[in-house]
Amino acid sequence: MIADVLAETTSRMTRAVEAAKEDFATVRTGRANPQMFQKVMVDYYGSPTPLAQLASLANPEARSLLITPYDKSALKAIEQAIRDMPNLGANPTNDGNVVRVTMPELTAERRKEYVKIVRSKGEDAKVHVRGIRRKSKDELDALKSDVGEDEIARGEKELDALTRQHVDLIDDALKRKETELLEV
Repeated sequence: MIADVLAETTSRMTRAVEAAKEDFATVRTGRANPQMFQKVMVDYYGSPTPLAQLASLANPEARSLLITPYDKSALKAIEQAIRDMPNLGANPTNDGNVVRVTMPELTAERRKEYVKIVRSKGEDAKVHVRGIRRKSKDELDALKSDVGEDEIARGEKELDALTRQHVDLIDDALKRKETELLEV
């Protein structure tokens, strides 16, 4: 029973770390990257639709991105969604067939703002992992009547080790992203 709780916890914490890494990828660095546009939602016939479902994204140059919509009528909506996306600073232009997005050069001040944003996202991810730990601890406490207190204490130690391990993984990803952002 304790092993089941710990296995489920490991799975949920791993998903939280992966989500944090994906979230970090949406913050731009000096180069254009299709992952930055993962969270762009386009108003397509009245419903918000992820950009990746409406168009193909190509990266022809370091600071530009080429977006080819599957449906040409979505061009204006895609362009508007990119323009409205916060923290992107992208300037989309459309030539009737494709949307070209040129990323401006990052200033030192803007890089520092991005580092703050990434740190905030990292802290949110750590809070999420700790929330998973709290839920799992409650599940372990509920098992006290079925198994001994020694087993529960051992399970809690393993739970703490898992939490620490996953928080460290988030910290490592955060450090990598910070170095990437500050690299000129």
